[in-house]
Amino acid sequence: MAQRVFVRVVGFTDVERHALNTVFRLSEQRDTAYSLWMADAPEAPRLALVDGQSYEAPLELESPGNEGIKLIWVGAVSPARAWRTFDRPIAWPQVLKAMDELFAPPQPLDFDLDFDSGGPDTVPPDERGGKRALIASADRDERLYLRAKLALADLTQADEAETGARALELTRAHQYDVALVDLALPDMDGWALLRELTGAKPGIPHVIVSKSRASMAERVRAWLGGAEGCFDKPPHPGRLQDLLQRV
Repeated sequence: MAQRVFVRVVGFTDVERHALNTVFRLSEQRDTAYSLWMADAPEAPRLALVDGQSYEAPLELESPGNEGIKLIWVGAVSPARAWRTFDRPIAWPQVLKAMDELFAPPQPLDFDLDFDSGGPDTVPPDERGGKRALIASADRDERLYLRAKLALADLTQADEAETGARALELTRAHQYDVALVDLALPDMDGWALLRELTGAKPGIPHVIVSKSRASMAERVRAWLGGAEGCFDKPPHPGRLQDLLQRV
């Protein structure tokens, strides 16, 4: 069932407020939506998001209206009652993830009980080997670059797709541990492809997307869509490598 959570926001720069408003707006697409709390809101706030560098921060801590609600603090020195603390620059997807830990309903367990007693031959071929990766990009040089980065992370089994249709065909034939996807494939909308990949059964545990000049809103949209990372093109080698090492 869909729910709305009102958040009391204290402080922050105009740029940070704009980013936060984008996060709130994009959350409307989900079962748990977040809204800025105002005095005329139909419900009391369930969370306070406080800029520790603002002059209002000490007043907010002393406000009796904040008793009993969780506090997310942004700043170097956080109070003891802060539930989560973040430093600047603010990683808004991580803030949203913390909020979801509080309010998003737990995902149901998806049990697939297979009582087939056919023996060892029933194990899918991909499960017998190492981890397998999918590279989806129309740019040959980009595919070679990503294949090299995967190899450095000991992910040497990689299939390549030049189109979204080919990427979906491969996901139906193989179980992948990670997918590196260019959102600008020529034959289909990149966001639609992301939905297909993250919603597949069985799913791909790690989906990483790239897009030229990706905006902050697009990065949040990618994260909300199930992507573990959203990189500019070409991806930053160090950050990509760090992410692949965790796969």
